[in-house]
Amino acid sequence: MPKRRAPGHGPSSGAPLPPLLFFPKAPFFREDLGNIRQISCKRGCLSAVRTDGTVVVWVGAEKGGDPQSHPRSPRRIKLKKNVKVNSVDCETSHLLILSSEGKLSEHSVDFQNVKSQPRLLKELGDKQMVQIACGDHHSMALSKGGQLFSWGQNDYGQLGLGGEMTSSREPQRVQALDGIPLAHIAAGGSHSLAVSLSGSVYSWGKNAFGQLGLGHTEDKYFPTYVNALEHKKTVFISCGGEHTAILTKDGLVCTFGAGCYGQLGHNSTCNEVFPRFVAELFSVRVSEVACGRWHTLVYVEDLWKVYAFGSGSQGQLGSGRTCNQLIPLPVDLTEKGRKSKQEGSASEEKIKVIAGDNQSILLFLKKKNSYASINQTLARIEEEEIDKWISDSDPNCWRNKRQDIRLIFSSVACINGSFLNKSQDEHFRTSQEASGINMSAVLLFSDKIAKNPKVCTEVTNAVKKLVRSQYYPATSPEALRVFLILSVILRKQDHLSDWLLLRLAQIIMDLETEDRQTLESLWSSLDIPFFKDLVDIYQRLSSDEISFIIEEMRNSEMVDNYWDAPFLILQVLYEVNSRTGFKIQEKNFYVPEVKYLLHFPIDNLQQVFTEAPCILDMEAKILLHDLNRRVLHCMFSWLDSPNVQLLVRRQYLVQDTWVFLRNMQVCQFLLFLQVCFIGEPGFDVGGPSQEFFTILGRELCAPEAQIFQLFEESHLIWFSSQVPSEEDVHFLIGNIFGMALYNKKIAAFPFPLALFKKMLNVPLTLEDLKELSPTEGRCLQAVLDEQYDDILESMMLDFTVLKEEGGSKVSVELKKNGANIAVTKYNRKEYVDAYVNYVFNDSVKEQFKNFLDGFLRGCQTKKWKVFLPTELRLVLLGHTNYNWEQLEKNALYDGYEKSDETIKNFWAVFHDLPEEKKKDFLAFLTGTNCIPGKGMERFVFTIVESRKEDPDKWYPSACTCFRYLRLPRYSNQDVLREMFLFALEHYEKFGLS
Repeated sequence: MPKRRAPGHGPSSGAPLPPLLFFPKAPFFREDLGNIRQISCKRGCLSAVRTDGTVVVWVGAEKGGDPQSHPRSPRRIKLKKNVKVNSVDCETSHLLILSSEGKLSEHSVDFQNVKSQPRLLKELGDKQMVQIACGDHHSMALSKGGQLFSWGQNDYGQLGLGGEMTSSREPQRVQALDGIPLAHIAAGGSHSLAVSLSGSVYSWGKNAFGQLGLGHTEDKYFPTYVNALEHKKTVFISCGGEHTAILTKDGLVCTFGAGCYGQLGHNSTCNEVFPRFVAELFSVRVSEVACGRWHTLVYVEDLWKVYAFGSGSQGQLGSGRTCNQLIPLPVDLTEKGRKSKQEGSASEEKIKVIAGDNQSILLFLKKKNSYASINQTLARIEEEEIDKWISDSDPNCWRNKRQDIRLIFSSVACINGSFLNKSQDEHFRTSQEASGINMSAVLLFSDKIAKNPKVCTEVTNAVKKLVRSQYYPATSPEALRVFLILSVILRKQDHLSDWLLLRLAQIIMDLETEDRQTLESLWSSLDIPFFKDLVDIYQRLSSDEISFIIEEMRNSEMVDNYWDAPFLILQVLYEVNSRTGFKIQEKNFYVPEVKYLLHFPIDNLQQVFTEAPCILDMEAKILLHDLNRRVLHCMFSWLDSPNVQLLVRRQYLVQDTWVFLRNMQVCQFLLFLQVCFIGEPGFDVGGPSQEFFTILGRELCAPEAQIFQLFEESHLIWFSSQVPSEEDVHFLIGNIFGMALYNKKIAAFPFPLALFKKMLNVPLTLEDLKELSPTEGRCLQAVLDEQYDDILESMMLDFTVLKEEGGSKVSVELKKNGANIAVTKYNRKEYVDAYVNYVFNDSVKEQFKNFLDGFLRGCQTKKWKVFLPTELRLVLLGHTNYNWEQLEKNALYDGYEKSDETIKNFWAVFHDLPEEKKKDFLAFLTGTNCIPGKGMERFVFTIVESRKEDPDKWYPSACTCFRYLRLPRYSNQDVLREMFLFALEHYEKFGLS
């Protein structure tokens, strides 16, 4: 398709072309400059780079004057032999010259002379610069390694180094942008901007007119992210004296800052503190934009047109007039000496626009001109280069590639600028929810270099240099990509790579909270295979660390030097996994070897296990909790008795318990509980206390107790919003719960999972209400799912809920003025969240607080927090997933063999029992019909031969603490069944010892 051209302005035919047009007319361009590579035009100084590698400089006759006013003869500056100039830029006092080798020289400008001896900026060391930018009194330079340097005056913070220093003669690294892969930098009068490869824009310095685009006029002393330009696909920036323009990949132009001369192009002289698109340019695709001090130029390559707007006092708009223009208007190129030429050559040429103080320069270049190489960016991995890295055998070529590898992989910015997901411009959408990285490309690169040991070694050594440096990334998703990329590249299992991963893990854990949260968001955006690989890496590293600790202890060595970071990273990944709805199963986080260390009193390791409970499976968590309670118990074993004894009467069980708890001292809760039922023989080593919790729970949860609200549909209970008859009843029930956990007993109160989530500060959702009250949950889900407004409207819902009070129901508002706020498609999610919050939080705030306070008094070990909500419920309430065949498999025998007739008869009788009688058997054997948290697979009991002399006077009996069942040698199943059933019905008499 032919390119569009402005009528009358496109080339058609004619003579050879002049190299440039200058507005206003420049008398000093009398000599032939030949092929110009670049031009810089600033206050009182104009410089041009020629293709022969020299620089030509004109300086105004007097300080602050325009170069075209009484111009002096040009001076030519040439660097050392065989060193060519890449680009130049200047400020009020000096000229910067960047060589093709990336070396930066500084030349003083005093308006009387350009000193011939350049000063090489040795402070930059051997760093290769790729871009330079000068403001009025400050300068910036971007290195190929991605570091930004600034120097000069800092009155407004334009150096981005903070406000402590007023100026800096030597280049200083702008640490606030460390790790961000910058694509372009620009300097205004006293403000600075930078744009990243993914289009993120940062601004700092003077902001009196809003030229930073931050929505206010406060100066900024550090680079600040321009939120208003997020996801706008910014690819280029230009700064004027007090205004700024940005160019997007789609060819749109945004301007902001001072607008007093119309330089923003919005048909107004107002300032703009937010970036605003230039509406007059919506119909064209802009290729270039350049800001002068008070005017702006844009070039539309498709139309071969240049537009100008802003101050025209010196004729710099090219219109032949000296008035200002408030909107972009095209420049008449032919009227200014631009000869027409043949139609066919239009595609061979392009225009470069340069805006100075009061000048505009149009530089006509062949498209094959090397001007495009002037604004280079940082080094990064290009997909087409990877195969060359691996396949090149030429020693000379390998030398260059090795330098590139070392530069890229020892620079966070270069790594972050590589592997961008350019499919449909995805990397321009980089945010906390999207890394902008093509992780498949990273994986492919890792696999490829793994096949070339030489390349692989260079990459690893470069990363080693990087992680040994003190890296503090900028608070930006782009700066944190490095942790995603390196985790894949270093996943090969060798000693050095593992060490580097461990070091990276430590760096991650040392990040500021905000940066960690950003990284966690990036982790959550990973596809499941990559997320699982990440978990596998740190699970393996954690396992290796524990193996190392075990080996050290076997050698009787003190263990005080180990990495705890992989454990902590696993915990963070686990939390990310939980928030995203469990991408992968919990077992992927377990480190089986950890249970071997729990018995060793290594304080700092115990702390790690508490901070990273995800590495512990259920068995290990129970063991950790048990060990911790034993340690606490030992601390108080010096008291009169190592146990605290509770004497209760069966018929007054609740009353006796409350009296006992109210009189207990805090330290007594650290002792183990023994229960004695008054008037009943037996010594409690586990059985009577378990029965105590079982019976107490049954009585407190009964409807007539009026303590809890019973939900008949789910058979679950929740705190009642009604005021209880005893004010401290919820506190005392919390005591009971805490004591049950501390004493490893089951307190089978039928609470929903919501209770345990609240205890562990896990947010509750509609799913929790569905468990407690299925009908309510389904109704609220229907509100969320309803597609038609009229049906939702017919429900006549508002932000209220009915509450039981004094035997009747009253309406409670879920938010202020809730009775007058109808539920609509736009606020229904808020309504459902508020409803769930009311049921589980607001309506029972005082009750739950008292319960939790009581729980913490009853169970003073902190290790219970290692359990997940589902695990804590399992430990406290047990479960009812019965497997009677497994029970038989686990049985042990004392005095019997499995093949004995009595044993066969016993199991025949047992399996023939009704389900409820089988549950009674568990209660007969243990004091509760709930299965402990470890499950039926680990439920073991022993059948012991009874030594009664008179078998006819024998009844089956159990020792609950040791799970013994005594049986005589009967072979008749009928007799065994009769005796057995009688014992189950009267197990209080026979089951406890």
